Amino acid sequence: QVLLVESGGGLVQAGGSLRLSCAASGRPFSSSSMGWFRQAPGKEREFVSAILSGGETSYADSVKGRFTISRDNAKNTVYLQINSLKTEDTAVYYCAQSNGYYPVGDYDQTSSWRYWGQGTQVTVSS
Repeated sequence: QVLLVESGGGLVQAGGSLRLSCAASGRPFSSSSMGWFRQAPGKEREFVSAILSGGETSYADSVKGRFTISRDNAKNTVYLQINSLKTEDTAVYYCAQSNGYYPVGDYDQTSSWRYWGQGTQVTVSS
């Protein structure tokens, strides 16, 4: 059974930082790609960042230069360092894992990812 557990969310003032973590279990971690998505109230879930099994990273334009994704294969954990937070970053952040080495389709699409965590809330106050 695959299990993804996010943590690290919270309430932070604009300009602040957070580090989100996602601990994975149930399938080989180092041979899978990991992604972060977010969903704000009343909006669709959107792509934030991905780190592929080979280590390549990708970011949504809205977070480039502020967010950094990384992974620790020894700990089966993927991280999302979030700096210079803005109120528009307020959302539930979800971790996703591919079923194979790579997502089945475009990595910025939710349908390309097989497994999902329960999410962690990030709230940015002005």
